[in-house]
Amino acid sequence: MLVLYFSPGSSSLAIHIALNEIGAPFEAKPVLVATKETRKPEFLAINPEGKVPSLLIDGRLLTEVLAILFYLGEKYPEGKLLPESLEGKAQALSWMSFLASTVHGARANGEEVRGAFRLAANRLGDRAWALGDYSVADIFLFRLFWRFAARFKFVAGEFPTLEAHRARMLARPAVVATLAAEVLIAEKAGLTLP
Repeated sequence: MLVLYFSPGSSSLAIHIALNEIGAPFEAKPVLVATKETRKPEFLAINPEGKVPSLLIDGRLLTEVLAILFYLGEKYPEGKLLPESLEGKAQALSWMSFLASTVHGARANGEEVRGAFRLAANRLGDRAWALGDYSVADIFLFRLFWRFAARFKFVAGEFPTLEAHRARMLARPAVVATLAAEVLIAEKAGLTLP
């Protein structure tokens, strides 16, 4: 049994999307970062780091976006979120490591974020998807660009290839369903998502 602890709009959005993409049964448990629910003893008993995403796999904890996305891609190959070849898997890990360290790591500074997204746009090039075919790397890229474009008020046309990628992602049924669910939870808590 999979149980996802997530906070609407946070990094856990990527995991929520991936779970909806693969169609695996899971229980979704919102824990809002904004209201400090991740710091409460009940949640700290599940994840002492007090972070989301937190995925329980038959009661065992797995954390970190990159690790969880890789796990889901491997565990559910029918979802086609991870390439089959060793080199393809390594390329997926390369993309996700870059996104976790370089892009997400720059989140405190608008100019650094823009520089990181210029690198991401260069990596993406003229491909529709990061690895050629849709994958976990696209889900992670989308979550970061979706959130940071709103937070740092990117101007339309500033990152045309990433904007086109975001538009393709927003056309995917799993992304639409996940965002709708997370927006509803956020609104009930009086929060606004981008």
